[in-house]
Amino acid sequence: MPDGGNPIGEVLVRGTGISVRHGRRTVLHNVDIQVSRGEIVTLIGPNGSGKTTLVRALLELESPESGQVQKTAGITVGYTPQQLAVDRTLPLDVRRFLEMSGVTDPEVLSNILADVGARNVLRQEIRMLSGGEMKRVLLARALLREPDLLVLDEPTANVDVHGQVEFYELIRRIRDERQCGILLVSHDLHLVMSATDRVVCLNGHVCCSGLPGDVSTDPAYLELFGEAASAVAVYAHDHDHHHA
Repeated sequence: MPDGGNPIGEVLVRGTGISVRHGRRTVLHNVDIQVSRGEIVTLIGPNGSGKTTLVRALLELESPESGQVQKTAGITVGYTPQQLAVDRTLPLDVRRFLEMSGVTDPEVLSNILADVGARNVLRQEIRMLSGGEMKRVLLARALLREPDLLVLDEPTANVDVHGQVEFYELIRRIRDERQCGILLVSHDLHLVMSATDRVVCLNGHVCCSGLPGDVSTDPAYLELFGEAASAVAVYAHDHDHHHA
């Protein structure tokens, strides 16, 4: 059972012995990972460690050289990529972007934006959004699918620390309210340990995995991240106030 009393449910996706090669380079070697309903699993690792490649393999967007991926039959997956390139000359507002998901009800679109803290951007052009606003719009679009499994690749990249804290709190609330499983890719070592139920530390292979407190003191984790790891303290956010 994750911290906070949320029960762990069925396994939504499981990767067993996943190995991937890009040309002559082995990107992933014999990786095991699973995500269950009701839990947040976070992938951490340095640049080039294979985090995005593993996500693509689990989503069956990339075929592993060996190993297998199993997904529970009938589940819906919502995915937000690390970044989305939008032609700055394209006249595309948030409403039309969200409607590309197949949902066109204005009330539903307005409500989903309110749920992710982006209530006022419905009529704004995509190219004019800030980095944080774009992350929330991408999350809203993924949630329109009503996913059983939500996969977020670096959802707080290019977002300031305050925005990162709020975003991680939002992710936990989504898990609590929707009882979906969440696979999160992150490099925010100073925050991620308090925002997740289980951590998988990756560097081409699984260096260590487990509860955040256990991973943060694991020798393999400390060796991989060096001084950055030794400076990490599990972030505890005060909940006796409300964010604007």
